[in-house]
Amino acid sequence: MKRSCFFVVAIALTVGSASGQAADKAAGESMYADACAQCHGPTRKGMASFPSLTGRSVDYLTSRLETYRAGERVGSNSSLMIPNAADLSDDDIANLAAYIADDTE
Repeated sequence: MKRSCFFVVAIALTVGSASGQAADKAAGESMYADACAQCHGPTRKGMASFPSLTGRSVDYLTSRLETYRAGERVGSNSSLMIPNAADLSDDDIANLAAYIADDTE
């Protein structure tokens, strides 16, 4: 019993560490400049009807981008965000969220 429990824990740790790579903020910054800054502004503070992203957590941003990627409407700008998020990979979302949430700049 102890041996099988150890095996399950070892596999869980291996899988978790393989998918738990750190986000690449530089890649997120490049993606943001190419695809997001036109609406959300170069400093992430929003423009016109497009909301500010400053002060948002990585978890919030990740959840929203995943929701848009799934085609779900969550606000008045959903029709603009859904096609922009449709082709984002999990890594893309992690990178964008890490960059946007970074308030050290």
